[in-house]
Amino acid sequence: MGIIELFLIAVGLSMDAFAVSVCKGLSMKKCTWGKASLVGAYFGIFQAGMPLAGYFLGVQFRDVIRSIDHWVAFVLLGLIGGNMLREALGTEECCQESDEALDVRTMLGLAVATSIDALAVGVTFAFLKVNIVPAVCFIGVITFTLSVAGVKIGNIFGAKYQAKAEVVGGIILIFMGLKILLEHLGVLNFAG
Repeated sequence: MGIIELFLIAVGLSMDAFAVSVCKGLSMKKCTWGKASLVGAYFGIFQAGMPLAGYFLGVQFRDVIRSIDHWVAFVLLGLIGGNMLREALGTEECCQESDEALDVRTMLGLAVATSIDALAVGVTFAFLKVNIVPAVCFIGVITFTLSVAGVKIGNIFGAKYQAKAEVVGGIILIFMGLKILLEHLGVLNFAG
């Protein structure tokens, strides 16, 4: 997997964290870099840790399902991306919190909830033989950066761009899954 594909996956995965970060920024009366960095750290660490856990799970089963690994990657990324699109296009209000809750319990819950998709992506990384340590570090840094930006954007502009960010993230993940499938089927031939 090349750096461009990894970047696109990192951005796609971080869109849930970005959307929640926008909500956090929206609810803050005073947004400091310290608060924004705290939110970014929670999301970045979990977005890096979950694919690592998924990778180790996937390695256990890699030899068993090697012949269908591209289908597994396609289905997992497609489901994750489709779910992001469904949530973004739904009528559900995402910025429901009215306080600035940055306590450990709240942030751990949000970090886990926004990184579950990354666990499944980590499983696909095992099948694709991705160099996992640089990949998860890259995902963590991208998520941290976008989450800090999300807090600041939310504090300045409100929730205006939240749904659009999730739509973009969902589309990216669906296309990455489709690209993996088409490459393995020999329809596309990209050097990565």
